[in-house]
Amino acid sequence: MNSKTEKRIALISVHGDPAIEIGKEEAGGQNVYVRQVGEALSHLGWEVDMFSRRVSADQETIVKHNSQCRTIRLTSGPVEFVPRDQGFQYLREFVDQLLEFQKENEIKYKLVHSNYWLSSWVGMQLKQKQGSKQVHTYHSLGIVKYNSLKSIPPVASDRLRVEKQVLETAERIVATSPQEYEHMRSLVSQKGEIEIIPCGTDIHRFGSVDRETARKLLKIDPEAKVVLYVGRFDPRKGIETLVRAVRQSQFYGSEKLQLIIGGGSTPGNSDGRERDRIEGIVRELGMTACTILPGRLSQEILPTYYAAADVCVVPSHYEPFGLVAIEAMASGTPVVASDVGGLQFTVVNEKTGLLVPPQDIPAFSKAIDRILTNPQWREELGQAGQNRVKDRFSWDGVASQLDALYTQILTPTAKEPVLVAK
Repeated sequence: MNSKTEKRIALISVHGDPAIEIGKEEAGGQNVYVRQVGEALSHLGWEVDMFSRRVSADQETIVKHNSQCRTIRLTSGPVEFVPRDQGFQYLREFVDQLLEFQKENEIKYKLVHSNYWLSSWVGMQLKQKQGSKQVHTYHSLGIVKYNSLKSIPPVASDRLRVEKQVLETAERIVATSPQEYEHMRSLVSQKGEIEIIPCGTDIHRFGSVDRETARKLLKIDPEAKVVLYVGRFDPRKGIETLVRAVRQSQFYGSEKLQLIIGGGSTPGNSDGRERDRIEGIVRELGMTACTILPGRLSQEILPTYYAAADVCVVPSHYEPFGLVAIEAMASGTPVVASDVGGLQFTVVNEKTGLLVPPQDIPAFSKAIDRILTNPQWREELGQAGQNRVKDRFSWDGVASQLDALYTQILTPTAKEPVLVAK
């Protein structure tokens, strides 16, 4: 790879628009990952085109993030929000539009990095039709997700088939944690090439405000005991577990206890319905006075919320990585998280936070109280978490590892002689 034009890549994120405001319907960790990886790669000299699906007539077709990184929205299916479990039917149109975009702009992507299973199908089509090399990040595995669901969606068989196929055919799969790697090998396929490269976070933004200043900005009592949740409203995120755990806290009933549940909601969609359900539980338990639901937290204000909290809780039933955990740790805030998936990798139990069994209300309550009752230990956990993120989870570091991987895949190697079995 000698010329600048060869360092060109298409990041495909059909349902996770990297240019959308984080916290909107189904907009979370994947959107952050694609946007941050794209921008960081552009700083390393890559020309980055990030392809997503247009969901509103008001959206710009092309959003330029900098001179070498842009989001390109393609029209596939209706120009409206479509839940991810219903998006498979529109993928062929997405592929056709992407091929047409290449033709019109006299571009051919030799390398594509697909994100989530829907995008993996698009990437496999580009590999088949024009010989593109493919790297893929799952963001979540269907087999793990469906094991935790009572009702399996109709698209499940397509998803499981596609996820197995991409693992066995892509040039490389990027696992974001050793735990995700093990799930791929034990539950999906023994075939395929996998490399572990974690997700990252903005170590300059998170940790940029101290606790005292953050509380002043948010008008939170300096002596308050603040428990924070950040993320989508989704039953699998375990918010109900957190609410009930705080109700059992030894601090419940004290005017000092505050539970902040930060996240977006869209009335009438799944996100809004789950928020309504959680608010109903809060009222039922008599917790309205100590619970704040500020709505979607912008990327500008989010570091302030993390810094203001005594503890950030990630009660997910499953997380392949868990960006919220490292954002909190980067902010110097200890984490109480479910002992599942990538959270076992990001959170070091008893050192940067505490890991507890998912959906175990008493265990979450006890873990939260352990941190709230010991301010000195809380500071030690926070400092250790901050150090861990700086050492291992910066976006620049992630992009450097991906840059090396992409370069290796695109660099021609001498063909080894074919060994003929006798």
